[in-house]
Amino acid sequence: MTYLFSFTQCKKWLKNSQHSFPMALYRLISFIRCFELPLPQWCYSTLYSLHQIFTTLWHYIIHFFYYLPAFKGRLHCYGKYTKLDNGLPFFSGPLIMTIGDNCRISGKTTFSGRTDSINPTLNIGNNVDIGWQTTIAVGNKIIIGDNVRIASQGFLCGYPGHPVDPHLRAQGLADLPQQIGNIILENDVWVCTRVSIMGNVTIGTGSIIATGSVVTKSFPPYTLIAGNPAKAIKKIAFRTLSSHNKDTS
Repeated sequence: MTYLFSFTQCKKWLKNSQHSFPMALYRLISFIRCFELPLPQWCYSTLYSLHQIFTTLWHYIIHFFYYLPAFKGRLHCYGKYTKLDNGLPFFSGPLIMTIGDNCRISGKTTFSGRTDSINPTLNIGNNVDIGWQTTIAVGNKIIIGDNVRIASQGFLCGYPGHPVDPHLRAQGLADLPQQIGNIILENDVWVCTRVSIMGNVTIGTGSIIATGSVVTKSFPPYTLIAGNPAKAIKKIAFRTLSSHNKDTS
């Protein structure tokens, strides 16, 4: 603390002093801090390209030889062509986790299983994306179907972690069994950014949950869902790519 105070005082003295020596010293320090190499633009471009090449190569090597094997070592069962982005997800609790084929999972995600539950299980289907800073907290069971997309900062809350009663909370007790709920995302569901889904919720096939929604109840297939608390906005009508091409031909 004394060192920090002295440094701050010294910096203040250099910056505000009207004497020639500290003024000259301050200008020298400012020049050193702002100094740039007088290189032509092609040198800067080359350096940036080399940086991109080396960092991409390093990320591929560490993903292939370290992050991906370590991630698979934590899974109960996994499919083919798993891809991790930017590191290794954080795991907490006695979680049993399985994933299918062609899954893409951000390394900046959290998977947790409730400590007081028996075999909390997370089942992830095929061709699933789980985005950056998503948290999946499994009370008893969470099922994510095929082709599901979960955007960044999503929260699947199968258990709250604390009891509702403030006196029990103050004692540091765990949540109660009646607070625990399963979550099911059926096939082709799209969960947009910063969506929270509470326990005892099933989202029907092909539904879309809009950004920032808080989902506290179940919804049928092909529903546009939005709001806090979330409500059904409308049924989703869509045409397949083949039928669209047929109409425009």
